[in-house]
Amino acid sequence: MEPDQFALAATTNDLQRETQVREVADVVEFRMDKAKNPLSQLAEYDGELPIIATNRAQWFGGKASDSGRLDHLFTASEFEAVEMVDIELETARGSSWVLEEFEKGDVEIIISFHEFEETPDLNVLKAIFEACGQYGDIAKVAAYANNHTDSLNMLRAVSSVSENGLRATGISMGTIGSHTRAIAPLYGAKIGYAPLKSDESEYAPGQIPIYKLRSMIDTLRSSSNSLYTNIESDVNSYARKKVVENSK
Repeated sequence: MEPDQFALAATTNDLQRETQVREVADVVEFRMDKAKNPLSQLAEYDGELPIIATNRAQWFGGKASDSGRLDHLFTASEFEAVEMVDIELETARGSSWVLEEFEKGDVEIIISFHEFEETPDLNVLKAIFEACGQYGDIAKVAAYANNHTDSLNMLRAVSSVSENGLRATGISMGTIGSHTRAIAPLYGAKIGYAPLKSDESEYAPGQIPIYKLRSMIDTLRSSSNSLYTNIESDVNSYARKKVVENSK
């Protein structure tokens, strides 16, 4: 994934479904913890899209037991198609050897933080993003939005840390925060996540199916670019007009 570009990840536990999202996704997030025979799936994978390998622990919203979880993620990172791995901030903080192992390979590290009940205030959110950025290449923060202020603070945090040079992505989980998945790229988010339509209920609350989310993102980005183009044109026209008036 190019550092300065946005990538939309199709979240799935079945790599054979990559062909269904190839037209709209930039990368596949492979949920190893929810997959049958995940390492066999990786060994047999011949798709076109690169992979983010995620093996989420039970204590962090996933289904993987602690036994062998990181070893399986290490093995996954050795497959050529795997370009990124997702590691929880708590894991990165508590086990520095984990990062050292992954840094030996040719993969980028996403450091993720999830809060499933609330959204921390703006300053705390920024601090969490920065903490994730200290341990990995991309900082991912997802928090449950109980009101619209929570969603707004997530977007503000993403915008702020992105302007400071951090590669980040922020998600407001839940129905109220669902729209942030579509507009976060306008605020600097580098990765978006969406399931296939039939998988929508299996992942974080507030998910938008990938075909719909791709359309929403592209429409918003196109509208935003047109708006900025029109504003720039108006500003240039005004400047030229003033130059002519002042030269008279």
